[in-house]
Amino acid sequence: MPTAPNQQAMAMLIRKLESIATLSDEERQAIKRLPVRINVLNTRQDIVRDGDKPSHCCLVLDGWVCRYKLLNEGKRQIFSFHIPGDIPDLQSLHIHTMDHSLATMTKATVAFIPHESMRELVARFPGIASIFWRDTLIDARIFREWMIGMGRRSAFERIAHLFGEMYLKLHAVALAGDYRCPMPVTQVDIADALGLTSVHVNRVLKEMRAQSLVTLRSNTLVIKAWDELLRVSEFGPTYLHLEKRAAG
Repeated sequence: MPTAPNQQAMAMLIRKLESIATLSDEERQAIKRLPVRINVLNTRQDIVRDGDKPSHCCLVLDGWVCRYKLLNEGKRQIFSFHIPGDIPDLQSLHIHTMDHSLATMTKATVAFIPHESMRELVARFPGIASIFWRDTLIDARIFREWMIGMGRRSAFERIAHLFGEMYLKLHAVALAGDYRCPMPVTQVDIADALGLTSVHVNRVLKEMRAQSLVTLRSNTLVIKAWDELLRVSEFGPTYLHLEKRAAG
């Protein structure tokens, strides 16, 4: 029988998958039986490194993690932020050598699921395989949206768009509401994700606060003018393909 922590881990995964698709009762039960190893990691700790050949997938249970790449002289590019319920290295099932690193941004609890068990699951349940495929396609769509942002949006628009995206993703897994959500990222993190400097990020956040658009304080984002945030960033939530999404 799965232990209580393992059941909680799989409940988190089920909640995430059901934010983008529908699972049958049999599929839910199969996911609940997956073997996992749960670890608590410190802030800024690598989970898997560029060049590694992992034998498991990482499911985020608590805290935030990011994908990133280190360039010359220690310059960092963050590719994505990940929240509880995400499996940010799902592609390692089929791409055996990591071409980027995955690290915690906060203290985090993660569950490691053996690749062998994941392969057995998707072989037995093609519907789950399709949902995982859908998840990777949505992931790719988010990458394209970030690329559009860095190529064509202003710094103000990029940051506003990021806030809209993270709020809706958190809301879909019941981790946000009332236009308030956790945002445990530093200004340097935002800069490294959006191709900006931390000085520029600081200036934009002050401007947003002065316009009563958002406040970001004590790792909490409060969106004071949701419709205006969507307007200024030209944000359209369709690319997230959320099945369960509410405005507030």
